[in-house]
Order: sequence, then C-alpha cells, then structure tokens
Amino acid sequence: MTGNRAILGVAALAELIKGDEPPTLLDVRWSLAKDGRVAYAAGHLPGAVFADLDEDLCGAPGDGGRHPLPEPAALEAALRRLGVSGGRPVVVYDGGGPNPSGAAARAWWTLRWAGVEDVRVLDGGFAAWVAAGLATTADVPEPVPGDVDVRPGGMPVWTADEAADPGNVLLDARIAQRYRGEIEPVDPVAGHIPGALNLPAAQTVDEHGFLRAVEVGGERIGAYCGSGVTAAQLVLALYEQGTPAALYVGSWSHWITDPGRTVAKGDGS
Repeated sequence: MTGNRAILGVAALAELIKGDEPPTLLDVRWSLAKDGRVAYAAGHLPGAVFADLDEDLCGAPGDGGRHPLPEPAALEAALRRLGVSGGRPVVVYDGGGPNPSGAAARAWWTLRWAGVEDVRVLDGGFAAWVAAGLATTADVPEPVPGDVDVRPGGMPVWTADEAADPGNVLLDARIAQRYRGEIEPVDPVAGHIPGALNLPAAQTVDEHGFLRAVEVGGERIGAYCGSGVTAAQLVLALYEQGTPAALYVGSWSHWITDPGRTVAKGDGS
C-alpha cells in the first residue's frame, strides 16, 4: 500500500490479505464498557492480532489524562510483539458502526505519531467486513515479532495551552450533552474547554459507519474529547480530506486536573 490515504475499503483489504505479503492486521475493538478481547475471541478477521488500546497503545492513566501518550520504548516493545515491522503495511480496525469509538482512529494516529507511515483504517470496521459476507475466524495467530523502530513526532500534538489559544480552532468530539455539561458519565467535572466547537464524532460517519467528509474552517485545527480517543476520529476524517489537525491527547481528562483552568457550559463556546 502506498499514498497518503488513511482509509481502506473492505474489498481492497480482502484482496490484500490473500496476497503473498499481507499487511499486519490489528484488531483494536474497544469501549469504556466492554473488553475488546471478548469480541475478538468470538470472531475476527483472518490473521488479525488483538491490540489492547489501554495496555498496548496508551500510557498509564494519571496526570496526563485517561489515555496519555505511551512511553516510546514501551510502545515499541508492544508493537514489535504485535508483529509490526517498519517495512510492512498495517491495517487497523475496530467495531465500526454509526457511533464510532475512535479506537481504530487512535491506533492509526498513535502508529503515525510513532513514525509508522503506511497505516490504514478499515472503513466501516468489523461491522462492514461482516456485512460484506467476508470470512471471520476464532483462530488466534502467532505473529512473527516485528522490527519497528518508534520515532515520536509523526503527528501534531497540542498542549493544554494550544487547545486554549483563541487563535486556534478547537473541536470537541463528544456528544452534545457532554459538551454542554448536562451529563458527565466518566470524568468528575462536566463542561467543555472555553472556545471549543462541538463536532460529535458520529458526524464523521454515515449510517453504516463509513467515513464521510466534515466541514471545518481554520488554519490551525485541533481536536479533543474525554481522553483523546474519540477525538482521533475527527483527526482521521480531516486527514482523509486533506486537512491537517492536531490531537490534544490529554483532552478533557487532562484539562480538569488543573483547577485554574476555566470550564464552560451550555451551547456557547
């Protein structure tokens, strides 16, 4: 696979995995409520290895938020164990559907941040693969250890100060109720970062979970959510249409660790 595209269709992937040099397939199904390993064990794409978003692709929760950047050495070890090599393309997928978790997008973003250039996201995820009538398996492969070298800096990252800069366009990927501060099921403080615009991640996909274009204007664009996972879906959608965007990795879970930072509520930014 070559080029700057981030999205790969199910038909194209089905052909690739039948070839002599198939891509590394990473199943990153994840949600706050369910263990992705259960879904993986029940059935996954042939040859896919399960990658745990929390343990393999993020750092430990703490002052940096619930899904901070991993230490480069730890990420490199995890990726090599999963079979990621510098010269082999990688395809990541999650559950798909009309309400994206952002897990595949965050995996794509993390690998790109780590310097892995040829990474794609399966359009529509596992749901699209099944809907197309393509084969799944419960067989767990033994990946050949990879040789990837992690080189951080491949994707732009925003700090809290950059997220708060009124000269930047900051997108909030959470649902409207969380943005407005009406509910907060995860973090101890409700609301949003002052100046942020609400663009729920579900608006980046159609009713089948396939990626679609979003309209955002501005020279410097960044995205955040609760912990930097769902927001990666916005970064992915913008990247695919040629608009670069940064990720505020710590997101809301990091923003609220400093009581001196302002919290906004309601529809107004």
